[in-house]
Amino acid sequence: MSGVGLIGAIIIGLLAGWIAEKIMGRSHGLLVNLIVGLVGALLGGFLAGLFGVAYQGWIASLIVSTIGAVVLLALLGALRRST
Repeated sequence: MSGVGLIGAIIIGLLAGWIAEKIMGRSHGLLVNLIVGLVGALLGGFLAGLFGVAYQGWIASLIVSTIGAVVLLALLGALRRST
């Protein structure tokens, strides 16, 4: 999340976690949404770099973070079902 700062990263993380929660049909609290959003931002940034996608700014960071958060929730759901 380049160019958004610490407070911006927290806000984007909260929004990305909340959006991912709604997309995946789950119900978590505010703290879990923040954690999922921030970890999703790292995962989304890694995936964007892996595929050569350059992004910058609030909207692009929110999109990449949300995609990463959805992937994270899907992976966690698959792990939970397999155990």
